[in-house]
Amino acid sequence: MKRIKFRTTIVMLLFAGSLFGQNADTTYKPVQYPDGYKARLDVVYTKVKDWEGRIDLYLPPEKNAPSPIIINIHGGGWNHGVKESQTGFNTFFKMGFAVANMEYRLTGQATAPAAVEDTRCALIYLIKNAKALNIDVNRIVIMGGSAGGHLALMGGLLGNDRRFDGNCPGMEDIKVAAIIDKYGITDVWDWGYGKNVTSKSAGAWLGSKATDKNFAMSVSPINYVNKNSPPTFIVHGDADPTVPYQQSVDLHKKFLEAGVKTEFMTVKGGLHGKFSKEQNSELNKAIAKFLKELNIAK
Repeated sequence: MKRIKFRTTIVMLLFAGSLFGQNADTTYKPVQYPDGYKARLDVVYTKVKDWEGRIDLYLPPEKNAPSPIIINIHGGGWNHGVKESQTGFNTFFKMGFAVANMEYRLTGQATAPAAVEDTRCALIYLIKNAKALNIDVNRIVIMGGSAGGHLALMGGLLGNDRRFDGNCPGMEDIKVAAIIDKYGITDVWDWGYGKNVTSKSAGAWLGSKATDKNFAMSVSPINYVNKNSPPTFIVHGDADPTVPYQQSVDLHKKFLEAGVKTEFMTVKGGLHGKFSKEQNSELNKAIAKFLKELNIAK
C-alpha cells in the first residue's frame, strides 16, 4: 500500500456574532492505497468567487476497464471538518473503486444551499471528466456521514432536478447508482426545530433563512424520495445523541413506500458515528454486499 505524506490543515471558522468553530492545527493520517493506484490531490472541481472547491482523487490503474467510483463527503454539522480527516477507504479499494474525497463550503464561508451546490458540482465534475479519469458514469456511488450523509442524499436524490446546479451548468443526465447514508440529517427543519433535537448547526447553516420552513424543506432529502430514487443504504445508531435515529427510520419508510431498493442497518447502542471495531467491520461488510448485489462492485 502506498502512503501519502502527512498534511497539516488549519481550520478557522468565524461566524458573525459567535465562534462556532475553533482554530485547529491538525496532522492527519495519510491515506493508504494499493499499488498501481494514483493519487491526485486538491483537484479543483469548482470555483465560486474566490473560493476553490477541491477534491482528492485515488484512481485505479488506467489499463483497467472504467472503474466504479465513490464520492465521500465529510461531516461536521456543515460548520467544520476537512476532507483530510477521511482516510478509511480500504473496503472500496479492495473492490476496485476509485475514490473522490471532497470538501465543500462550510457555514462560515457560505450558508445553505452552498454545501448542496458544491456536492452537485463535484458530481457533475466527475461525470464530465469520466473518460479522462477512466471511471464508469453508470457506477457512481455517493456516501457521507452526518452532515455529509445529508449532502450525499441531496446530491443523489436530486437526480436531474437542477435547482442547485447554477454554479455547474451544462449537464443533461445526472445520476448516481447508489447512496450510502451514514446517520445523516434527513429533515433539516425537524433537526433545527423539531421535538427530538434542537440543533444550533441547522439554524446557523440555514443562515438568513433560518426560520423559513419551506426553504428548510427544500434542502431536506426526505422530501425528494420518489420511485426513481437511487438504491440507498442507511446506517444509524439507535442511541445517537446528535442526529435523531427516528430521522433514518422515517427516511427508510419513505424509500419502502416508493418501492426503492433500500437497506437499513441499526447499530444497537451506537452513538453518533461512534461504533465499535466489530460494528464497523460488520458495517463495511454490509455496504460491500449491498453494492455487489447492485452489480456496482465485483
